[in-house]
Amino acid sequence: MSNMQGKVCLITGGTNGIGRIAAQELARMGTTVVIVGRSAEKTAQVVAQIRAATGNQNVDALLADLSSQQEIRRLAGEFKSRYARLDILLNNAGAVFMQRQVSVDGIEMTFAVNHLAYFLLTNLLLDTIKASAPARIINVSSNAHSRAKIEFDNLQGERSFSPAAYGNSKLANILFTIELARRLEGTGVTVNSLHPGFVNTGFGKNNSGFLFKILAAVVPLIARSPEKGAETSIYLASSPAVQNVTGKYFVDSQVAQAAPQAADTTVARKLWDISAAMVQLTDGQ
Repeated sequence: MSNMQGKVCLITGGTNGIGRIAAQELARMGTTVVIVGRSAEKTAQVVAQIRAATGNQNVDALLADLSSQQEIRRLAGEFKSRYARLDILLNNAGAVFMQRQVSVDGIEMTFAVNHLAYFLLTNLLLDTIKASAPARIINVSSNAHSRAKIEFDNLQGERSFSPAAYGNSKLANILFTIELARRLEGTGVTVNSLHPGFVNTGFGKNNSGFLFKILAAVVPLIARSPEKGAETSIYLASSPAVQNVTGKYFVDSQVAQAAPQAADTTVARKLWDISAAMVQLTDGQ
């Protein structure tokens, strides 16, 4: 695993679940790991625990609420001020919302956190990533994308909203991946997406109600462990076998066939343009 020595890895959602496990295992390989979390206390605890577990002191944390574009821009700026390179960007943070909520930017929260945060943070860091090539971008998606559809006239659930917005955002992750891979051809930067499996983590605990109480009791009985769920993220971040693989969707560390709607390059390009407008992304960023 010495090929990871000296590499810098940024992981969103790195304080819990598969993000935390990925952070720990990549730190164990000798990588400099920077985790992104919302709570200063929680991130400090996780950093200390990962350092103790791995013996790697090059574990750092940055704070950001990824539903806020201003916070994402601040996060990117702080990362660049501390680090001259970025070898691995693991876009892992995500959330599910049972009722329609809007972010501080007035954007539906599922779309803001699960898609636009990936899109904006990646683009803001892209110059650093390109300068660090060969480098890797990894987007955690889900097989929930298989029943999803990008409805441009209802992108934020303005017309009708349901928890299916989660699957739609995971479809957006894969479409973002294939369009970004196209744009990065020849740069030495790869980008792939993955399904981690149905994992027993704290995911969804931001919701309340009878349904989630039932799920909380059932999930540990049928879900895979965070350690198992993190395996594909770790593989995509570290394996020499995928050094030149890009634009693919992985399940259990193998290239898998995403749903047909996840391969629609026309929709992918349109989604990119709309997303860029929503985050006010220009060539100068």
